[in-house]
Amino acid sequence: MKRIQEFWQKGKNYAEDAVAEWGIVALVLLVGLACFGLGRLSALEEARPAVSVSQAAAAAGVESMQVGGAVVASKKGSVYHYPWCGGASTIAAQNKVWFASIEAAEVAGYRAAKNCKGLE
Repeated sequence: MKRIQEFWQKGKNYAEDAVAEWGIVALVLLVGLACFGLGRLSALEEARPAVSVSQAAAAAGVESMQVGGAVVASKKGSVYHYPWCGGASTIAAQNKVWFASIEAAEVAGYRAAKNCKGLE
């Protein structure tokens, strides 16, 4: 019985010593990595130019809307959009077909785009 207790005590002491040594090493390593990461983060913030309100329109790539009718469709597609919908901006200029009304677009065989609000 005494032999088991001695063996257990030696194992416990070894484990405590190993944790104490490696715990300090792990702590130093984690602090170093955190400092490195924060340094990289601050360098990225300084490198990025600030966007001002005067540059916002140019940065967004806003194009003026070409109004040629009430709705627009693509020659190659089967749906029509309002000119301000996102789908209308993806149609190439040479492929745009303009209609004076929704009814005219439907008579031509087009249907309403599902992603354009206000069209059903």
